[in-house]
Formats: sequence, structure tokens, C-alpha cells
Amino acid sequence: MLNKDTKQKINSARKILVGKVPDPKAQVEQITTALIYKFMDDMDKEAQELGGKARFFTNGFEKYAWTKLMDTRISGQDRLNLYVEAITTLSQNSYLPKLFRDIFKDAFLPYRDPETLNLFLKELSSFTYDNSEDLGDAFEYLLSILGSQGDAGQFRTPRHIIDFIVSIVDPKKEETILDPACGTAGFLISAYKHILRQNHDKPLTPDEKKRLMENLVGYDISPDMVRLSRVNMYLHDFSKPKIDEYDTLTSEDKWDENFDVIMANPPFMTPKGGIKPHKRFSFKSRRAEALFVDYLIEHLKLNGKAGIIVPDGIVNNKSFFKLRQSMVENGLYAVVSLHQYVFKPYAGAKTCVLFFDKTLKENSGNVLFAEVENDGFKKGTQRSKIEKDDIPELIKLIVDFKKSNKSLSLEINKYKINATVVNLNALNKNIYFHYIDQLTLFPNTYIYKNNVAKNLNKAVRVADIFAIKKGVLQSTKATPGQYRFITASDEHLTHEEYTHDMEAIIIAVAAGGSLGKVQYVKEKFIASDLCFVLTPKKKTQTDLLFYLYYFKNIRTLLVKILAKGVSKQSINKTDFANLLIDNFDTTEQKKLGEKIRLTREKIFDFKKNIEKLEDELIDTIELVRKSNNS
Repeated sequence: MLNKDTKQKINSARKILVGKVPDPKAQVEQITTALIYKFMDDMDKEAQELGGKARFFTNGFEKYAWTKLMDTRISGQDRLNLYVEAITTLSQNSYLPKLFRDIFKDAFLPYRDPETLNLFLKELSSFTYDNSEDLGDAFEYLLSILGSQGDAGQFRTPRHIIDFIVSIVDPKKEETILDPACGTAGFLISAYKHILRQNHDKPLTPDEKKRLMENLVGYDISPDMVRLSRVNMYLHDFSKPKIDEYDTLTSEDKWDENFDVIMANPPFMTPKGGIKPHKRFSFKSRRAEALFVDYLIEHLKLNGKAGIIVPDGIVNNKSFFKLRQSMVENGLYAVVSLHQYVFKPYAGAKTCVLFFDKTLKENSGNVLFAEVENDGFKKGTQRSKIEKDDIPELIKLIVDFKKSNKSLSLEINKYKINATVVNLNALNKNIYFHYIDQLTLFPNTYIYKNNVAKNLNKAVRVADIFAIKKGVLQSTKATPGQYRFITASDEHLTHEEYTHDMEAIIIAVAAGGSLGKVQYVKEKFIASDLCFVLTPKKKTQTDLLFYLYYFKNIRTLLVKILAKGVSKQSINKTDFANLLIDNFDTTEQKKLGEKIRLTREKIFDFKKNIEKLEDELIDTIELVRKSNNS
């Protein structure tokens, strides 16, 4: 278990380096090199104290031992020279494990400041680890600072999300386990710890533990990630980590290998021009996220289990319709929506977790859809811990759902979670969104389907009542003039060009916090492309002021159901047009519309009075200023 003191030491080491080594990844590499260096010296000292011999700093390499490096009698410059010589020479030490030789193979010091190095080594010298598991916990925390890997679309999966997925997939000691995009081996380490906990009452024998370690396999395309994940696993007692540098999507070398368990958070970003996969994939695509899902399906054994994080496009984009069909046919039993702050501060990705169990694939087509509204951490850039956490209750729900053999009769209401069970084989397209003919797996589509239109038998589509147009690009806006220019969150004046002369409702369909904002206009205006412009198809039967407040009332639900996107959420016009809403007769609309008008007049009068009072206060201050000057 990582303690507070260890965390502070690592943070302090990073702060010492940041002036000379600003890149977080380079900081990780420098601290990794020094931690391994210090760790080897600790192991040698422990062996000697027990009457044995040094393993690492021996046969001519004794002069590089950490103890001698930190001798207070040598100067700062001499220490820097010795350290540089050591880290560039240790790769030639045949008494080091190959993994450690690989670490030191390309090691170098990117600065030549003795004072910085002295402070850095002194901080790390306070680590007194005498076993690899403790150092492993420290190393895992160190890896957590890597965060986003930028253009590759890779970002660290938070530990609590990894542990959540592992607890649901529930790998066993005899099962083979793969992460095909392993990064720093977070899923593999979590699976290993999970299995040890599950066998706590009857600990694994040395042979069982050895087989378990051989069953954990990781691939990654990045040599840096491979090196870091190997170190991570070595420091968790894996003497020979099975992590390979391998391009999962374009290489066929390991295609015929199948696994009992697959867990992953693969990169979402696809390079310009797309991935160029080999021809053995069932689903034809150049999108990395789609190919990884297909890879998972193809490489799970007949009774295999899996959990994978995917961007929302996988569960909703029309391009992946056939892939979703394949997912349902191959044991998909749960889809969990994660909120967009889960990967903060490194990325604002909106994602889902897909859970598979091929032993359940013949069972009725029932799928559990659930939403993680709170994950135990504050929503925002600073993810500080909070009490609200849906994950423990969600774990109970999913486990019970599997035990019930994916039963529709499971009492969802007894769980404190936003969730529902849907039989995808028995969907009535007329009751759900028109888009359902493309088999959407977007959880909120089902979770909140009854919360807009209260009577589905009388419900109508938005497009049945309104003509829907998208606004124009903001770049077409002229210099300020006499007409209103309405954006998602604000309004300006514009020239007459591009203006509409009509009564309409404006709904913001992008732009962050303004998403779903509703405005009403009855004059010439121009709306930006971040908005939909709604005009009634039958003016005499539609009261726009009534619908202004109707859409204000359902705004939160509208965003929950329709807003999609990996980094920036927006509402698709087709989805919005086919949203089912309540149907109100003309008399009811006009009756409520009149009440709204009278109330709005009172509001406007209050606003005028407030403005008048504000002006009076300003005038009072002006009189005081004049009297002081006289």
C-alpha cells in the first residue's frame, strides 16, 4: 500500500527535476533509473547482512554501488561524474537481470548541474525498500503522473476504474489474461492482486503462482511503455514479465493466440490516413478503437470474459453498426457509461466500458445499461476524493445481473444506480428513437427513455412538430450591426445578411456548459452553427412560448440522452429530430402559454425596476463625487 511519506518523496523528486527536466515522461525515466539503481543496492546490502554475497554491484562494478555514490566525502562534481559513468556503464554488467540491463542501456543524464543531482539523489536515497512489492507501489504512483500521451490517444486509466473492471471480469488463477495495449501494465498488476486476494484463505502454492505469472501477457506498440511495464511487473515479483513490443493491429505474428480473459483501455486516436490492419480482422475499419474491439472478440476463447474501455462513438456511431451486432452476438452483457471527468486532468474523454462473457451469449439478448454519475472523485480538473461513489453499488448490480442469467426480471430499483435492462432482440423501433434501427448501445438512450415523453403511446418526434435547421458558421458573421447574433452561450449584434425574420426557439447543441440552453426570439436574428433553429410546422397549432419552457424543463434529460462525443460533446441533428417528446393539444398549449406570457411580463417589469434602482444608485454615487470635488 502506497503511504503518504513515499508519495511526498516522489513528488519532491519531481519538483527538484522540473527546472532541468520539464517533460513528465523524462522525469519518470530519470526517477525510474535512480529507483532501480537504489533498489539493487538495497538488495545487495540485505544479501550481505544475511551472510550472502552481492548480486548486482560485483566483479568490477563495486565502485558504482549507491552507498559509495552517496559518500559525503566526495564533491558534487565527482558525484555527478560517477553517476553519469555508472548509468551509462551498468548495461554492460552481465550480473544484472536483462530487464535492468535494458533500463540502463539508453540511460543518460539530461543536465550537468551537480547541485540539482545532489538534491535529487539525496531525496531518493531516503527510500529504504527491502522488497520489490513496496517499491512496486511507489513505482505505480510514479507512473500515474504520465497522464496523456498526446497524439497516440493514450492516457492512463485511473486505478479505481481498472480495479472496477477487474472486479467485474473476475479473472481466475488458471486463466490466461491479456492486455493488448498494456501501457504501464495497470490491468495486469490489478488482475494479479485480485487473484491473490480471491485466494487469500488458501494461498497459491509456488507452482500456482509461477503459472499465474506466466499467464499474464501484455502487448504495447511503444518501446518506452514496454520498458516501464516490464519494470512495474518486475517490482511486483514477476521475474520474467511477459510484455512484448507488438503492434496488435497490424502484425499477424500472434494472431492465433487466444485468451480466457482480455482487459484493455486501448488508444482512441487514429493516425492521419487511418490504421492499415492486416486482412484477418472480421470488421473492416481503419479506426483503432473499432479494431481493438474486434480484436478482443476474435481472441477470446469460447468461454472467455472481457472488459474494455471505448469512446462513445463505438456504442453510437452508425459506422460501427455491424461491430455492435457482433458484440451482442459474442456475449456483450453490460455497457457502463463513464462521465467525461473520469480521465481528468489529462483528458475530457466521454467513454463507456463494455463487458463480455461468451458463456452468456446464447441467453436472450438482454443487456444491462448503467451510468456512473459519481465515481468517488470530484468532477473537474482537480479530482479530489468525495463520498459519492456509484461504483460499489454498480459492482453489486452487475454481479447480481450475471447471477440471474441476464434476467429482465432483476429489480433494478433496489440498487442506487441509474440503470436498466433491455432485450435488444425485442426492441420496438416505434417506441424508441428512430436511430434504434442502427442498434445504438448508448446507455442513456435506454436509461432515460421514459423520462421525456411520459406517455409513449401518445408521444411525437420533435421533427413532427418543428422544422429544424442548423445555424451558420460563426466565421460568416459580419461586423456588429443592428440585428441579434445568437451563439450557444451569448448574443451579439450583426448585419442583416444571414438573418431570419421569424419567431423561433434556439437550442444550443455544443459549446460545453451551454449545451442544451434554450432561447426564444421574435425578431430578425442570426444563429451560430452551435445551435438548432426550431420553427413550427403548424403555426396555429404550436405555441412557441409554451415549448420554450417545455425544452427548458427537459434540458438536463435532453443532454443526458442525446449529448455524445469523446472530447467535446454535442447533439446530433438526426438524434434530436427523432427524440420522442410529450404531445400536447392546442388548447392546453395556449392556456399554459397565456400564463407564461403574463408571468414573463411581470419578470420584465421587475427587471426594469431593478435597472432603474441600479441607475439611481449610480446617480447617487455621482452626486457624492461632485460634492467632494466642489
